[in-house]
Amino acid sequence: MDIRETYACTLDSELESVLVDLFHNEFGHPEWLDFPREGNGELYHYARRQFNLIKDDLLRYKFLFKFDAAMIHLDTKYGILNSPQAYVSLKHEGDKVCVFERNGLLFIFNFHPTNSFPDYKVGVETAGEYQIVLNTDVEEFGGFSRITDPTKDGKLSFFTNPDPWNNRSNSLFVYIPSRTALILQLKDKIVA
Repeated sequence: MDIRETYACTLDSELESVLVDLFHNEFGHPEWLDFPREGNGELYHYARRQFNLIKDDLLRYKFLFKFDAAMIHLDTKYGILNSPQAYVSLKHEGDKVCVFERNGLLFIFNFHPTNSFPDYKVGVETAGEYQIVLNTDVEEFGGFSRITDPTKDGKLSFFTNPDPWNNRSNSLFVYIPSRTALILQLKDKIVA
């Protein structure tokens, strides 16, 4: 997944009323964006989105389109944008990792261009079994599917420990590949 997509995902979740498409507004603009003006003969040719680009297998627009759809679906299911402000428990400049909780979801971002972190300790307020509800590293979004699930039901679980971490009552360990975001939810709270 492109780092701009991950950044947009962070902003969509952490800030109030930020549109998902704000930071990767180049979707459907393979060349440049140019609104009609005197200098271009009042043409609309470069002032339109070309949604047909998602059908071209040589381009990566299909991944961005699917990611946008997944983010909108996630917000529809969990009401992220209409919920109170996020609690940011970690912003680690060296690791380039950001972790926050919003509306019962745990957001984990690794912005590092090369470093993946196995068994990264993350603080979370509510104890229990967490599962992934969105993983930006899946092939569907152009990722590398570096998080594998050995379970039969296909739902990888992360269990909390009663070990306070980063001003949260509990903690868990998670593998976060480089340039990815994971969104976790308590297993018994996952919306179908």
